[in-house]
Amino acid sequence: MAAVAMDGTALAARIKEEIRSQVEALAVKPGLAVVLVGEDPASRVYVRGRKKDCVQCGIYSEEYILPQDTTQGELLALIDVLNGREDIDGILVQFPLPEHLDSRAVQLAIRPDKDVDCVHPANMGYLVLGENSLRPCTPAGVMRLLAEYGIDPTGRNCVMVGRSNIVGKPQAMMMLLRDATVTVCHTKTADLARECRRADILITAAGQRGLITGDMVKEGAVVIDVAVNRDEEGRLCGDAIYDQVAARASYITPVPGGVGPVTRAMLMENTLLAARRHGK
Repeated sequence: MAAVAMDGTALAARIKEEIRSQVEALAVKPGLAVVLVGEDPASRVYVRGRKKDCVQCGIYSEEYILPQDTTQGELLALIDVLNGREDIDGILVQFPLPEHLDSRAVQLAIRPDKDVDCVHPANMGYLVLGENSLRPCTPAGVMRLLAEYGIDPTGRNCVMVGRSNIVGKPQAMMMLLRDATVTVCHTKTADLARECRRADILITAAGQRGLITGDMVKEGAVVIDVAVNRDEEGRLCGDAIYDQVAARASYITPVPGGVGPVTRAMLMENTLLAARRHGK
């Protein structure tokens, strides 16, 4: 029996409608500032998408498109101004930054209570401690998808393929907080296929097209494909060979239309949460 395709687009639409209803009840709208350095076309598309999401949710938004040669001082000065503005509840800096800029210094400069993308070490630390804090958008989106389809991680084996700071590590921690038994795999894992076959819930975010084949998936496993790659014809795809994996899995996220839309909705939810914590 073919896997159920988990519809992230429909879930994201419902989440954003719920956010819009809550925003309408606030006396002051939440505010989000998005900062992009350089002219990367993919990042431009990302920024336009965030603006559309804000409009749908009734959130006030500002965009700052800075030139490629922006200095570290100029970028930090802008963040300092945004940190101090009461009408801006969330600050999102688009990474990666140009090579001449210090990404860690930029992450540290964002006020943790306005860090809606959760790149500040303080928010990552709160996550490790299990505190009620802003959560990284992609892992939070994965957890929302699991809940939407009634998939309880408790007591299940979860294999996380990828160990990035934005997905792999926080995703593993969120699954631990939901009482899953978690294995984190990466490029140095000796036998990736063996580890993946142990998974009741397999989450992949390696960014390597074709990495997860059908014979690497246990019958009936849940497969969450976070990666966004392109095939030979330029079409979006994930890490998993979809048809092969869907033939064995019970649930699977398509790419596109799976985790991505819910990630965007989580950014809106974080902005609303930040606004509430700012007394709006």
